[in-house]
Amino acid sequence: MRKSTLATLVKYLSDATDPELVNAREELATELARGAAKAQANRELYAQAHDAVMESLRTNGIPMTVREIVEDAGLPDGFSASKLQYALLNYWADEVEKHDNGREPNTYTFKA
Repeated sequence: MRKSTLATLVKYLSDATDPELVNAREELATELARGAAKAQANRELYAQAHDAVMESLRTNGIPMTVREIVEDAGLPDGFSASKLQYALLNYWADEVEKHDNGREPNTYTFKA
């Protein structure tokens, strides 16, 4: 179920007095809270990785592949190379420059 659907159901069931409906509302609210906690943990993980990645790109000054950044940056536990590539292309695209190398892996540099 989508987050908006869960939130709507919790709101709809807020006045429920039937024990089954109250139980359903509590389960839905718990699921919403679990999703929010997971999202917050991911935001914090990406924030920690951001600083390390940008520092690595700034200090090296040469185009680096995702693998090279992973080896150099000292990323937090649980931050994989695929998460790094997603972040470089989607979250931090305004801070890094992507260099398309044809058949070779893309490289990235810090935008000055």
